[in-house]
Amino acid sequence: MPDIGSPDSLRVTPLHPHFVARVEGLDLRHPLTPAQSAWVEAQMDRHAVLVFPAQDLTDEQQVAFGENFGPMEAETASVEVHRRRLGHGKMNDISNLDENGRLLAADDRRRMFALGNRLWHSDSSFKATPSKYSLLHARLIPPEGGDTEFADMRAAWDALPPRTQAKLQDLVCDHSLIFSRGLLGFGEFTPEERARFEPVPQRLVRRHPGSGRRALFLASHIGRIQGWPVPEALALIRDLQEHATQRQFVYRHAWSTHDLVMWDNRCTMHRATAFEDKEYPRDMRRVTIAGVCPSLAEAV
Repeated sequence: MPDIGSPDSLRVTPLHPHFVARVEGLDLRHPLTPAQSAWVEAQMDRHAVLVFPAQDLTDEQQVAFGENFGPMEAETASVEVHRRRLGHGKMNDISNLDENGRLLAADDRRRMFALGNRLWHSDSSFKATPSKYSLLHARLIPPEGGDTEFADMRAAWDALPPRTQAKLQDLVCDHSLIFSRGLLGFGEFTPEERARFEPVPQRLVRRHPGSGRRALFLASHIGRIQGWPVPEALALIRDLQEHATQRQFVYRHAWSTHDLVMWDNRCTMHRATAFEDKEYPRDMRRVTIAGVCPSLAEAV
């Protein structure tokens, strides 16, 4: 087996003052040693987003790398799930391609639903047990656009006044894909989809188990704060999102083919940026590492 590096030989280059680093010297096509897996997890605790450039992976290799950090989420969240393009059931299809590899029609429900990825969110915050990590791999990118932005929710929390932090500390929000897609005017859910996307409660403030730091747990999936009138709740969430996505908290990743970007959903938000999706294909594939427990069961 080829030498895939040791922690001493790996190179880490910070890409932002608060978070995000590029990691070089690790070939993700090959199994990691326990020491390498622990090293990557420690870097995630510190940086929250890691960029692994030039990783020419198969679906199976991407899944195998993700499984170093916990079990995969068993269910992908989308509409028209019976019309899958990818053969691997644990992989999320983050593309503008149909099951035959052609560009989605302009009025396809899947395209309309996927436009919600342009809203700031945390993957799987709409599930009872929210996710741990996401690992997104670029297979085919458009000639321009289609970047991904990330926001550091730890730095955003640290920048809030103490009085505001005390106000937010114990709040519980309801998350659902129905709420986020409703922001874009998409409400065409089947009864089965509405049942799958029933709102779930999440803490608004979480303590990250690896770093010990507190972080806002925000997403466009939030539609209510428990015990609050809806207009007042949504006004607060809007203010917090504007605060948390100020430029000093945000990193924008311009993709190159075969980049793999790994991020911690417990302490970041992200969103896709626009590209000419009716003209150019964008084939991105994501695996998602399951969380350990509902956020309400975590220590704060």
